[in-house]
Amino acid sequence: MTLSIEGRARWPALILLCLGELMIVLDTTIVNVALPSIKADLGFTETSLVWVVNAYMLTFGGCLLLGGRLGDLYGHRRLFLAGITLFTLASLGCGLAHTQGLLVAARAVQGVGGAVVSAVALSLIMNLFTEPGERARAMGVYGFVCAGGGSIGVLLGGVLTSALSWHWIFLVNIPVGVAIYAACLVLLPGGKGQAHGQRLDVAGAVTITASLMLAVYAIVNGNEAGWASPQSLGLLGASAVLLLVFLFIESHVATPLVPLALLRLRNLAISNVVGVLWAAGMFAWFFLSALYMQLVLGYDAMQVGLAFLPSNLIMAGCSLGLSAWVVMRYGIRSTLGWGLVLATVGLALFALAPVDGQFVLHVLPGMVLLGVGAGIALNPLLLAAMGDVKPEDSGLASGVVNTAFMMGGALGLAVLASLADARTGALREAGASAPMALNGGYQLAFWVAAAGSLVAALLGGLVLRPAQPPGAGAQGALH
Repeated sequence: MTLSIEGRARWPALILLCLGELMIVLDTTIVNVALPSIKADLGFTETSLVWVVNAYMLTFGGCLLLGGRLGDLYGHRRLFLAGITLFTLASLGCGLAHTQGLLVAARAVQGVGGAVVSAVALSLIMNLFTEPGERARAMGVYGFVCAGGGSIGVLLGGVLTSALSWHWIFLVNIPVGVAIYAACLVLLPGGKGQAHGQRLDVAGAVTITASLMLAVYAIVNGNEAGWASPQSLGLLGASAVLLLVFLFIESHVATPLVPLALLRLRNLAISNVVGVLWAAGMFAWFFLSALYMQLVLGYDAMQVGLAFLPSNLIMAGCSLGLSAWVVMRYGIRSTLGWGLVLATVGLALFALAPVDGQFVLHVLPGMVLLGVGAGIALNPLLLAAMGDVKPEDSGLASGVVNTAFMMGGALGLAVLASLADARTGALREAGASAPMALNGGYQLAFWVAAAGSLVAALLGGLVLRPAQPPGAGAQGALH
């Protein structure tokens, strides 16, 4: 076995893993604040600037599955250290970059390191904490980091860029990465992976990684290139073909990268569908509500940041304390279902927000409900997804879960933003004012997001199988 930590020593290890994950979560948002400074300094065009973000998303989304499986095969601590090292060195490259090409290339390498850390950290936590109550509390801490990290990134990015320069949003990762690496050597035991001895399915790894990267590339460029354009259709078609090739390979090799029986685990499969629908709504909410406040209500950047503060604080607080208690009291299904119902109502309130909305009446209630709902739901969703998986497949399952979240969020945001743009254009042609047309587009997108969130709530609350004691259902689940 990879892990042999007992008693209280597991909690410092949990904090260490969450710090590693926090560094990854921060980096997904901290760069957004610095984009104008990066553009001016390195001479990016509007079109090329998006690759500072997209290069990271491309490799991050493409390497999650592979990173998780490598952890199962070669040891989770070993891969966690490798991911932290790669991410830290790539951060140094980003911070020292003086050309566009070097920055984009370093961001792509950052994405690989981030994917490995994210995939392995969750599986390490699940293997460290096997008792239901402790696992629920540990996952609450992990959820707290995931929920609050993005907000901290926006704030920290603004401070570092204003006080120093955009280079420091990357250079700050270096001492943090070194400290995490050193602490990991002390707090996490080494050892072989639980799937040690199995061969890496190279063909499967190549085809699924290429398929995911092509899909991410098509999604992040869909609005610009056009969803019906030859580029978008060709990329999505090639991704689908590679996915079919991957499934064929997995059904014929002795040691597949993804045992297809893993995908038939009921709770893992349903949790991934719920994760896709929920991530789509949450990504769209964060993006579109910011646009609503800026372009319709006339808020400045600081006001938008402050407007999100209540939901982020509530989300983080619920993840850290309330969610674990509710899970232990009412179970995974009820907690997940009702959490997503609250999030659905929050999205619906944004869909009803008028063009002359007021913060207290039309913004704050939705923010509060989304904060409570999302804060409560993340913990049981992760517990449900990982609960039936055998230890030797925990890294892979973690990669599957993270991939579902990432792909669902990226695709959902792209599709809902396109719906909003189309509706806004139609209203403008019909003679509506710019604020009215924009608000009409946002309202349509929020209604669709709420519908998806409601479906996720029904699946999570009614279709998931009640949780079994850890390991009880996993021993023969893949056979």
